Amino acid sequence: MTEKLGIVTAGSLNKGIEVKLDGLASIEDMAVGRYVTIEGRKRKFFGMITDVSLGVTDLNLTVSPPSGDDFLSEVLSGTSAYGSLHVAPYLTIGGDEKAIVEGAQPVKTIPSHFSVVKEASADDIESVFGKESKDNFWIGNPLDMEVKLCLDLPTLVKRSNGIFGKSGTGKTFLTRMLLIGMLQKSAAVNLVFDMHSEYGWAGTSEKKRQVKALKQLFPSKVAVFTLDEENSRRRGVSTDYVVKIGYEEIEPEDISLLRQTLNLTDAAVEAVYQLRKHFGKSWFVAAANLEDEETLAELSIHESTFQNLKRGLNTIQRLPFISSNAPGDVVDRILAYLEAGKHVVLEFGRYTDITAYILVANMLTRRIYARYRDRTEKAIASDSGYPTPLVITIEEAHKFLNPMVASQTIFGTIAREMRKYSVTLLIIDQRPSGIDEDIMSQLGTKITCLLDSEKDIDAVLSGVSGKGELKNVLAKLSARQQALIFGHAVPMPVAFVPREYGTTYGDWGETAAKVTTDEIEDLWK
Repeated sequence: MTEKLGIVTAGSLNKGIEVKLDGLASIEDMAVGRYVTIEGRKRKFFGMITDVSLGVTDLNLTVSPPSGDDFLSEVLSGTSAYGSLHVAPYLTIGGDEKAIVEGAQPVKTIPSHFSVVKEASADDIESVFGKESKDNFWIGNPLDMEVKLCLDLPTLVKRSNGIFGKSGTGKTFLTRMLLIGMLQKSAAVNLVFDMHSEYGWAGTSEKKRQVKALKQLFPSKVAVFTLDEENSRRRGVSTDYVVKIGYEEIEPEDISLLRQTLNLTDAAVEAVYQLRKHFGKSWFVAAANLEDEETLAELSIHESTFQNLKRGLNTIQRLPFISSNAPGDVVDRILAYLEAGKHVVLEFGRYTDITAYILVANMLTRRIYARYRDRTEKAIASDSGYPTPLVITIEEAHKFLNPMVASQTIFGTIAREMRKYSVTLLIIDQRPSGIDEDIMSQLGTKITCLLDSEKDIDAVLSGVSGKGELKNVLAKLSARQQALIFGHAVPMPVAFVPREYGTTYGDWGETAAKVTTDEIEDLWK
């Protein structure tokens, strides 16, 4: 039996419901982000506490409070002095037979005066979010509740999604958890561009302890590619393929995306396209070695522009995994694993420079996306053989999706198309305000940990109904081990505590190994 908290005294559909707390309900037990139910006359409403306040019926009490008189304080508490909750209603069930059959629906009305407000029960949460199943994955527990909060993963991967939060709040852990869920439920295959080597073989906690990542937990379902064979060998990582990229594989679009990183002028970027047209696939090596002023004059490229471009090309040339004799089959290798249902994690090892990350992620994603597009179009024509949904995971997403380049990059294209060709994004970032507004609005589901910048909070919540209420919830999250999820894959927003790995790694993967309490705490990044 759930505890009665109070009754509805006022409110509106747009501004939310005001609830007067019962005298027996302690206001100190109320917390922003908790779920409540409201028993209307015809419908049951599901809502979230978004604010807690104190009120009095007699303003004299604020001037002359019963200071030091415990008996009088007890008498006045709950009557002349009371607590109030502000509740944002999100879902309702009931009303007529059709509504009961359809289940929970978005609210279009509000409960009547004096409707009873109660704590949400485990059954209430399960009726809204479902139970663990072949599609539903347990991601954590709602705040102050011991009930499993489940996420429909096939619905999640139908659109691009984002994980946000300032450094140290748990983005890496949340990403690992979602990737593991997709592995367990076979909702999609993943291509993870692992900038800091956290998702392949092992990750590192804030206390510098090693924790198992996807390859150790799912050895038969995950392939680890690496750009840095020496680093992988030193860390004891079992890799499946060493990635080398040839100069001829670099296209003008790759350089264009690196304009800010390489400090290129607009004229230098335009010169790349002219050089590619003139020299063909060998344009990169030809440009790097070009000293013929006549050729530059013929192409209308100013000397200062060319020198600016050459400095940028020299930066790329210094990357050890770029060579003239690369095998050139990395895309085929990745696709072979993905088609076999294996997830691919590409570790960057020591090459964590943003230039290397942007170059490789953009090059490979553009080619893989082109293959997926062709296969999807053929499948549509024959109405069979659709490719397995692919989720591409990228970190430092604002580097790929900022307003200056989002319209030109393959990542912007994927985000806007919403799985048109069976490809979506999972973007991880601590600066969501740096991502183009149109891209943010296209993300289906957002999971956000604590953010301390007003601009970042506004960016995450842009275009969301009830932005003000969710802003209050987000601002009150703990600095670690709490998050807010909202969007396409969940019926209503929910603040939750993400699940731990459990008492054994076997709860997550194919193997079991004991984990200490300290190790569980260390999983947070």
